Amino acid sequence: MRITKLALVSSASLVANLALALPAMAQAAPATAPAPVAAAADAAADAGEIVVTGTYARSLNAATQVKRTAAFQVDSIASTDIGKFPTQNVAEALQLVTGVAITRPRGEGLYVSVRGLGPQFQNTLLNGSPVAVNEVIENGGAAGRQFRFEMLPAEFTSRIDVVKTPTADMTEGALGGNINVKTFEPFDVGTKTTLNLRGTYTSKTDRVRPNATLITSWVNKDDTFGVLAGAQYWAKDVRNDRFLNFGWYKDRFASTLGSGYYLPTRTRPTVETEKRKRISGMLSLQWRPSAEATTTLNLMATRLDVAYDEFGLDIYPDDSSVAGHKPVLVPGSVVLDGDTVVKATINDVRFMASREYSLNRHDLFNANLRQTWDSDGWHVVGLANWSYAHSYHPSYDVGTVRSRAMFFAPLTYDATGGYKAVPTFTTTVDPTNPANYQLYQFNIAPKNSKDWNFYGRADVARDLGGFISKLAAGGEYQFRKRDYSRRDFLVNPAAGTPLTSLGSGAYQQLPFDDYLQGQGGNIPRQFLVPVTSAYLNAFFTPAVRNSALTAADLAASFHTTEKIASVYARADYTFAIGGVAITGNLGVRYVHTDQVASGNLRSGSTTTPVSFPKTFNNVLPSFNLRAEFSRSLVGRLSASRVLTRPNVTDSAPRITVSTDAPTASGGNPALVPFLATQFDGSLEWYFNPTGSLTGAVFYKAMDNYITQQNVPIDIPGRGTVQLSTQVNGGNAKVYGLEAAYHQVFTFLPAPFDGLGLQASYTRTSVEANYTAGSRPIVNELIGLSKNSFNVVGFYEKGPLSTRLSYVWRDRYLSNTGSTTQAPVYTAAFGSLDGSIAVRVTDNVTLSLEAINIAKARQYTYNDRTIRFGEINDYGRTILFGARAEF
Repeated sequence: MRITKLALVSSASLVANLALALPAMAQAAPATAPAPVAAAADAAADAGEIVVTGTYARSLNAATQVKRTAAFQVDSIASTDIGKFPTQNVAEALQLVTGVAITRPRGEGLYVSVRGLGPQFQNTLLNGSPVAVNEVIENGGAAGRQFRFEMLPAEFTSRIDVVKTPTADMTEGALGGNINVKTFEPFDVGTKTTLNLRGTYTSKTDRVRPNATLITSWVNKDDTFGVLAGAQYWAKDVRNDRFLNFGWYKDRFASTLGSGYYLPTRTRPTVETEKRKRISGMLSLQWRPSAEATTTLNLMATRLDVAYDEFGLDIYPDDSSVAGHKPVLVPGSVVLDGDTVVKATINDVRFMASREYSLNRHDLFNANLRQTWDSDGWHVVGLANWSYAHSYHPSYDVGTVRSRAMFFAPLTYDATGGYKAVPTFTTTVDPTNPANYQLYQFNIAPKNSKDWNFYGRADVARDLGGFISKLAAGGEYQFRKRDYSRRDFLVNPAAGTPLTSLGSGAYQQLPFDDYLQGQGGNIPRQFLVPVTSAYLNAFFTPAVRNSALTAADLAASFHTTEKIASVYARADYTFAIGGVAITGNLGVRYVHTDQVASGNLRSGSTTTPVSFPKTFNNVLPSFNLRAEFSRSLVGRLSASRVLTRPNVTDSAPRITVSTDAPTASGGNPALVPFLATQFDGSLEWYFNPTGSLTGAVFYKAMDNYITQQNVPIDIPGRGTVQLSTQVNGGNAKVYGLEAAYHQVFTFLPAPFDGLGLQASYTRTSVEANYTAGSRPIVNELIGLSKNSFNVVGFYEKGPLSTRLSYVWRDRYLSNTGSTTQAPVYTAAFGSLDGSIAVRVTDNVTLSLEAINIAKARQYTYNDRTIRFGEINDYGRTILFGARAEF
């Protein structure tokens, strides 16, 4: 199914016309809210306050009630109705939370950062329990603990809390934030069914894919038993036009230039495509035999299939790995900008037509059983959770297949335009002529990642009178296991074998005629690419398929387990000073971790199985104070000790030992957790029932910050060698402030009283001094943006609901580089998104949403803005459809 550009223009005109027609369309017609939101509205009504009935406004007010009454620093985003989260992606919903930023590979929200700390520093919970993690398998390295938020359908989500100041009873693991995603449960919803049908259109593919969500809930008349079930089918086609550079390196042509000069390394004009399909289901059962006891069972399963197909032309200006060829810099062609070679001609450069294909499957299953009992001031909770994540290729045939062909030619490049301009890359050889190519190494790299997480906890609390208002204690046990395997099937055709020897069906011209259209620059935009099926038939023979594992295969695989036992005690207190009500909590948490990292050490063609046990013991105190100066003014102070465990990929013994020197590279099983002492203070002004202005300051002193370095390690049979890896030892301080404002302008005359505004700003600074190899990194941490903000304008009145948002984050360090490689920065990026919905009957609503309306591109650069990095152009996404409730 396709949508024409005329149709898109018409859709855009519809949005504009509806926005201009707000006053004419405004009428009173309140929508139905789910139980938590309706409860907040009812409480306001009982107090004689104004109650807003707009969909998005009620979402903000529900989240505000959570923040206002919580015993700790928390920001929330809430669903306004069953199956109707304010954005189409959980990660993209979170970007509207103060202090939260996200990453958008190929335009899809995926990973979340809080207060400048990257995705690995967050602890993601599902209905209060840790959840297994799906791994990166398409064509890159493993990521470790970073939760993929695309695995959680936004339509299944009732609320997300981002806790920034933990209490002793909260599961440890976050230096950034504890992110708890809560799914719908029948007692929250009542008896109701919704059906949401949408189409997802992406402008770069010019295709529409379907999206259907059905959620139904039933509660008996006695309100003692309920069942809720949901199912979703979601599909999306993605295309990302990418100009990709793998770094700028120093001294690659030192014999010609002298030392200290940087030139670009491997560079790839490429088009990445994805066909994404997700099927999800959830089931929630609740039983309340008495007013004191409730049993809840939540089940959720997701399967995400991503067919990844990439078409590229790799250009290697500094590579001499192919026998008989060595790039030569032409001295008279060199133009310098300081220590950067911005223009040059290089002879005998390898150009390589590249096709990468993989079918990637991600399965996630989560089962959560919760029992609560509340009676006569006693509160008892028991919880058990089992979670399993599996990321793999359904068959070897579709595990990252790399099909390649090459030619050698002179290269002339010109990068004087800086990182936002497409540079000049020209050659005298025609990259579209198959006669110019010879075959290069063929590779299939299947990966298989399994992550298990079993979690159990028990809590008991007692309400008391007086200064100590409640005492609570409890314990947790968590068992986590990660199995990761990778192997590489390699086939090397005879040197000089022409591409045409495979026949004309083995190659095609780039099947896109608008690559990076409008970007300018003189780079190859038409070139030949291999055909995956032809290469598979030619090279992936039964003998190759059945070949034995190599030493490299064994060294790339690992197995880790974690057994975590923790206990806590917490005391809540309450008192008053001069009419100011003071509440808060004080507690301590003790955590014992037994970790075993197993794998294979590689020395040449020899591998040795190894296992490295490690034990951690940590004491984590916490303190929170809430002062209610008046009905509208709340202040908070907090202090806590927090930790984040190392990525399992960093601590896994994926170690390769040199055969002729006492050196090695890979993971470091001796890593210990990141630790931090953090302090927070905030002031929150709830100046009317539909508005608030809040501000907070925060400070984190981080110990044992993990950095790149060389460290001595004992290797069985080899003694002590120097391991190039990640190590503990760095210290860093992260501090900053955040401010947030939201208000519905109910004081305006009708129909303008449906207007509203939401905005937040976060400023984060860092003090750090560590090295990447011998390169000093000063006051930078990976993933930390110094500034970020979001602004949302909305109008809700009668049948009309419309929003326009802009989310922006500053540049951040994305790769520290090394002794000879320049660091990489992701440039500042902002996304303009919008939506409009019209309720045509009491039960049916039509909607239109647009993501990245301005078609913003994402850029990176290497240390200096003159050193180009990446350009990513994935266009805009438009979602349209209808939602029925009955």
